Amino acid sequence: MFRKLGVEFLGTFWLVLGGCGSAVIAAKFPEVGIGLVGVSLAFGLTVLTMAYALGHVSGGHFNPAVTIGVAAAGRMDPDEAIPYIISQVAGAILAAMILWFIVSGQPGGWDPAAKGLAQNGYESASPGGYSMAAAFLTEMVFTFLFLMVILGATSRKAPAGFAPLAIGLCLTLIHLVTIPVTNTSVNPARSTGPAVFAGGLALQQLWLFWVAPILGAALAGLANRFTEDNE
Repeated sequence: MFRKLGVEFLGTFWLVLGGCGSAVIAAKFPEVGIGLVGVSLAFGLTVLTMAYALGHVSGGHFNPAVTIGVAAAGRMDPDEAIPYIISQVAGAILAAMILWFIVSGQPGGWDPAAKGLAQNGYESASPGGYSMAAAFLTEMVFTFLFLMVILGATSRKAPAGFAPLAIGLCLTLIHLVTIPVTNTSVNPARSTGPAVFAGGLALQQLWLFWVAPILGAALAGLANRFTEDNE
């Protein structure tokens, strides 16, 4: 169990550092800004690479919503869910802290409250100004679909060895669609890390990025029980 929790910590750390780092650093670099497509790929690649590297140890969740969905599908011991989630959130917070330290090294420093750390939000905090209802529906539905891909790709009946590729590409697609709406969460830990340091509105709106993804993931886990034989 200690190894599993360490992997979940490290995997979530990599997701936030690589994904949010691409948004905060590379996407805004004037000469070679990677833009929405680059950030989407970065998030997908963090999951793909870490799932191949260490997913065999813990299942490669790196996301509290995934843990809830997997538990709801009956694929893990529910007693392991809370330790998994604590490890994931801790990894996300450490990654956000290191990212803040890195970007503070540029001239003028970096105020996370003013300039952000790729935190999620709705209404005035949404990149496109989308409403709370639109943000909630987006996060719930896309997390549901993300979990359906994860649970299907990791089924014992699925082609072996391709699950990380399918999952990473799915996360990339999700970001391509939803970055303008919420800056894309589908992962409560990913939302929590930056929000802790950005504070203010990011913390006030954090509830949505826990409730909506977890609801979508739980529904996917229950749906999976009807589409797969998990015995």
